[in-house]
Amino acid sequence: MKNSHTCPKCQSQDIVRVPGWSGAYGAGNNIPTARTLSFSRSSVIPVARYVCGGCGFSEEWIDTADDVAKLRKAFPAD
Repeated sequence: MKNSHTCPKCQSQDIVRVPGWSGAYGAGNNIPTARTLSFSRSSVIPVARYVCGGCGFSEEWIDTADDVAKLRKAFPAD
């Protein structure tokens, strides 16, 4: 839905983007990358939600390549 702007379930083009955010104590729609409880903006990756206004189907996306690279660094493949 992020790229096609169309719901894969019902084909609606009524897509709502809910931005990721980070609140106190790690609250919010984000992925913490620090091993400690610092939860500074630099240690969390926001996860945006894309929600279909027609059927309610949702997807979660990391919006930037820089944030994906931070995740790879924080969570290397085994």
